[in-house]
Amino acid sequence: MMQNVHLAPETDEDDLYSGYNDYNPTYDTEELENDTAFQQAVRTSHGRRPPDGITRPMTAVRAAGFTKAALRGSAFDPLGQSRGPAPPLEAKNEDSPEEKIRQLEKKVNELVEESCIANSCGDLKLALEKAKDAGRKERVLVRQREQVTTPENINLDLTYSVLFNLASQYSANEMYAEALNTYQVIVKNKMFINAGRLKVNMGNIYLKQRNYSKAIKFYRMALDQIPSVHKEMRIKIMQNIGVTFIKTGRYSDAINSFEHIMSMAPNLKAGFNLILSYFAVGDRDKMKKAFQKLIAVPLEIDEDDKYISPSDDPHTNLVIEAIKNDHLRQMERERKAMAEKYIMTAAKLIAPVIETSFAVGYDWCVEVVKASQYVELANDLEINKAITYLRQKDFNQAVETLKMFEKKDSRVKSAAATNLSFLYYLENEFAQASSYADLAVNSDRYNPSALTNKGNTVFASGDYEKAAEFYKEALRNDSSCTEALYNIGLTYKRLNRLDEALDCFLKLHAILRNSAQVLYQIANVYELMEDPNQAIEWLMQLISVVPTDSRALSKLGELYDSEGDKSQAFQYYYESYRYFPSNIEVIEWLGAYYIDTQFCEKAIQYFERASLIQPTQVKWQLMVASCFRRSGNYQKALDTYKEIHRKFPENVECLRFLVRLCTDIGLKEVQEYATKLKRLEKMKEIREQRIKSGRDSSGGSRSRREGSAGSDSGQNCSASSKGERLSAKLRALPGTNEPYESSSNKEIGKCWCSPPVSTGITGLEKIRCLLCGSTWPSNRKTKNCSQKKNR
Repeated sequence: MMQNVHLAPETDEDDLYSGYNDYNPTYDTEELENDTAFQQAVRTSHGRRPPDGITRPMTAVRAAGFTKAALRGSAFDPLGQSRGPAPPLEAKNEDSPEEKIRQLEKKVNELVEESCIANSCGDLKLALEKAKDAGRKERVLVRQREQVTTPENINLDLTYSVLFNLASQYSANEMYAEALNTYQVIVKNKMFINAGRLKVNMGNIYLKQRNYSKAIKFYRMALDQIPSVHKEMRIKIMQNIGVTFIKTGRYSDAINSFEHIMSMAPNLKAGFNLILSYFAVGDRDKMKKAFQKLIAVPLEIDEDDKYISPSDDPHTNLVIEAIKNDHLRQMERERKAMAEKYIMTAAKLIAPVIETSFAVGYDWCVEVVKASQYVELANDLEINKAITYLRQKDFNQAVETLKMFEKKDSRVKSAAATNLSFLYYLENEFAQASSYADLAVNSDRYNPSALTNKGNTVFASGDYEKAAEFYKEALRNDSSCTEALYNIGLTYKRLNRLDEALDCFLKLHAILRNSAQVLYQIANVYELMEDPNQAIEWLMQLISVVPTDSRALSKLGELYDSEGDKSQAFQYYYESYRYFPSNIEVIEWLGAYYIDTQFCEKAIQYFERASLIQPTQVKWQLMVASCFRRSGNYQKALDTYKEIHRKFPENVECLRFLVRLCTDIGLKEVQEYATKLKRLEKMKEIREQRIKSGRDSSGGSRSRREGSAGSDSGQNCSASSKGERLSAKLRALPGTNEPYESSSNKEIGKCWCSPPVSTGITGLEKIRCLLCGSTWPSNRKTKNCSQKKNR
């Protein structure tokens, strides 16, 4: 036991480390077994206490196992092993006040932790309930402590954490008044150290409430209470102050804040906000300087070369593979992406205003970027320059700018060629579009946008099977390429593979839950599959997304009409008419509905509107006069027929009705109209004799024209056939035997272009109507096409 006891040396004072291994041999316990004198003393009376009970001062060795009352002959037991095991520990008294306080304190801590976990999981209501429960139990705990111990023993840290968590949960649940009151309780309590820093949180709440003056006040109060050694926190508060100044329009004050930040600790957000402030005040030179400062902000991330193995050492390769996608590497990628986003946005913002033209401004930004650590962004800026030309309708300059990238590296070349392919596609130059699509694909075979554009050019040439292959390859390279998935669904529709088309659109619906185009395509496929109930269900979802889409509403009315539900059909046709009162198809149906239900007076307004939309079509004005006659207003009907005769003096039907009305009323003009009618009928007979085929030939040519208009079965709408049904319905209405001449010019309505082929092009979001060749932004839900609706 004494082997680690070292005596200080008495000699050799010059050697500081001598004497540590020298000790008195008396304390050498390792040789006790070989010490005969010691063993003899243990076995004989030399090792026992005197029997006369005389006590000796053994205090110095009591801890070694010797006692005063030791009996003669007891064995040497320095560790007290003969006394047996130690008695059991005294059981806790759970009813004691101290134990109750400890358990209650533990419960409060658990509630605070559960509240924080619920908040991180997004369950804000549960987090608030836990925080309130923790607050109630903590107040009970404080009262119990005051009864048992002195107030100085109260756990202030626990009280602070409970109140702070409660205020945070109030703020997360947008209960700002309660959160501010709780923060005030913490801030006003002088016993809480550094509680004044929470005024930053109070300032954030006032900022959310748009109370900018109070937000700035509390930010400045918090800034005053934070020592200068906490540099990072002070910078963040000053950044909050600058953002608040921007929101209030005090750009000069915001500039001062951000300039100070960029001089002390430059960062990307402050640099970008500084550019915004200078842009707001219109200072060109300062915008340039601020952009240069933004470019110079250090990213503080490792270079990509670090993740390239310098040798074939398997251990090194394993380490590099492990850190290629770890959390630190992901954070570096996110920081770099954020920096590139700020720089690109700032360049696009200031380029049109820092020079005399946006092209010169873009060139300046490109030169600055090329001289910085973001060299690869220069090409992206050039492509954005071409896109700006497109927005200004300067297609030639856009094409020239994009053609500059034909000799660049493969990634940039592929992006430029993709855009060029799209441009030529918009101009219906499919050969050039196909050529640049091939260039884009050859430069980067894994570019889904290039493959989608190539598929579009093949689609336009009518080779749907080959187009589907390109769309499939684009999806294999990028399963999230929604443009390719949408277009392959359209391709399957053209190939009449409706089950596969439906599968594509349902998959797309799972990705784009509220896409009106996708919902319409699903409904249209079900209609083609002759499942009107499913078509109606999906159209109902469509109008929940775009409730003002007149074409979707009229389509619902058409489906209900085909199912025989006239009341529902009338409801949706009427809603469609309210949102778009110029749809001839809807107007004709509503007018026919009111005539069919014997409300001719109500039908008049619809036919009058139709006559305003198509003033050269005599049938609408004839229907107005017919409605007046059926409702018993013969004088109004006569005036209307006279007006029609004035505009269309060679219309035989109008003269027949004039003769009939004048005869019934007994007017003298009947002879005049009868003479005109005979002359017209005679001229008509002569004309029919001249053309030999007569009226039958005229009817055959009209049927041929209508048949050719309805020959394409690949489109969504069938307005011609629908117009024929409605016209036939008007002719077959009960109670009338007057002749009715339907217009051979089927200019009924405008189609909702169903197959807009999205190109998925980089930087350009346009879709193209395959019916009429027109284009429009993809954020438009529908577009009216000027072409006829062919089925």
